[in-house]
Amino acid sequence: MQRLWLVISCFGIVLQLAGQDKLDRFLKPADSLQISRRSAVVISETALSVTALVGLSQLWYADYPKSNFHFIDDSNEWMQLDKAGHLYSSYHLGRFSAEALAWSGVSKKHQLLYGATYGFAFLTAVEVLDGYSAQWGASWSDVAANAAGTALYVSQELWWNEQRIVPKYSFHTTAYAQQRPGLLGYSLQEQLLKDYNGQTYWLSVNLQSFIKTKSIPAWVNIAMGYGAEGMVSANELTPISSMSPSARTRQFYLSLDVDLTKIKTKLHFFKTICSVFNTVKIPAPTIEFKGSTKAIFHPIYF
Repeated sequence: MQRLWLVISCFGIVLQLAGQDKLDRFLKPADSLQISRRSAVVISETALSVTALVGLSQLWYADYPKSNFHFIDDSNEWMQLDKAGHLYSSYHLGRFSAEALAWSGVSKKHQLLYGATYGFAFLTAVEVLDGYSAQWGASWSDVAANAAGTALYVSQELWWNEQRIVPKYSFHTTAYAQQRPGLLGYSLQEQLLKDYNGQTYWLSVNLQSFIKTKSIPAWVNIAMGYGAEGMVSANELTPISSMSPSARTRQFYLSLDVDLTKIKTKLHFFKTICSVFNTVKIPAPTIEFKGSTKAIFHPIYF
């Protein structure tokens, strides 16, 4: 549920960035232009955040009973795939915001201070809404995952002045959603957000950034992924279907990937598209490690 709103937020920022690239083709940087751009970025992100949070409060939480602010411990749910999703979302919301501020002429320090922390701030506000809902509750483990996503972006900018390790996402449909579609999603659009069995979260590492050799194309990455399956509920406490919760299995992956931002082009619009889709792991040959010894080769894995 929360990540549905993250997708909306990312989409709004992406539209903003696309519009910025169009301006770049007609206007040259100037102090007055930078001030105008800065104002556009601040106003757009503020309006976007307020609209998303107010809409979330009115359209979702209003249907559930309120409570005093409280925390819950959900650190053992969904085999921590939801936490990987929080890290991923916080990282990319911060990255989009920092890139928008960079376009507006803001200093590197302020890009990191006010841009890269956008994801953490937005998701923390969502946690507050959770905390006042009797149905849910604020989660310290969610907050920690949000902080980790922001830290991953900021630390790389401070150490290397580039993003060498990028969180990515991939998805494939599973039979588990049919067991509990109300929880895991009826449609593909819902399953993309709800069915953790089909979600894989990756850390995509750019090889040339570390090895420093021209024999490897600049856009070639190696990706390490994490997923799990056998989940028809948040935890193992209550068997719900013929697919026993005891069959839950963690999965680890090793695969090739592409850093789309390393593809050289002079087209601003194409650069924006590459930045947006660099959030998604491309299908590629993959080795899956399931359990302690079993290894499976996938010619193409989504």
